[in-house]
Amino acid sequence: MASRKQNGFSMLELAITITVSMILVASVTVTMQTTFKQQLVNDAYNTTLTTLRRARDSAAADMRVYVVTFTGPTAGNGGTITVTETTPAGPVLMTSTLPPQVTFHLEALLPNTPATTPDGFGTAASIFDFDQPPSGAGGSNVIYFQPDGSAQDALGNVNNGVVYLGTPGQLPTCRAVTLWGYTGRLRGWQLVAVGAGWAWVQS
Repeated sequence: MASRKQNGFSMLELAITITVSMILVASVTVTMQTTFKQQLVNDAYNTTLTTLRRARDSAAADMRVYVVTFTGPTAGNGGTITVTETTPAGPVLMTSTLPPQVTFHLEALLPNTPATTPDGFGTAASIFDFDQPPSGAGGSNVIYFQPDGSAQDALGNVNNGVVYLGTPGQLPTCRAVTLWGYTGRLRGWQLVAVGAGWAWVQS
């Protein structure tokens, strides 16, 4: 007798297979998007830190004053770092730009006391917060790297400070870079959740 058994999938089996496949695709898509966004933040942070280090090291190597000027977000980018010679209006030596998804900015819940800000600089009131007291009032966006590797402000005072960046509206992505003017030392920071609040840790 001919077999009545049929090969292939039933409609139920096919529906289950399609559902599982869609769940896997959605899961991979979300993971890839998160990874991509985090990579953008990492790239912007590394760009900021590397540009500052190159300016400092080049000033010492070339025995010249190199000026770093930070500019806030504009249409098409998340902010710009411009390195010039001698003055902010001098010849442009290099320019670094952040992607539009990651900007120089502040978030409302950032730690904002001298005991909690990166290296204790300022109160998280300015995105670019260089020329810190006692040398200045803070809030400056310009750094003068000297031939000896130190950093000064426009008046020749020691220039300590911090710059903030991250993805707007996403507190866990916040990063910061601090500068110690006496030595030109640069340090990177990452914001992490601690209990019910947030704290900066050196990265």
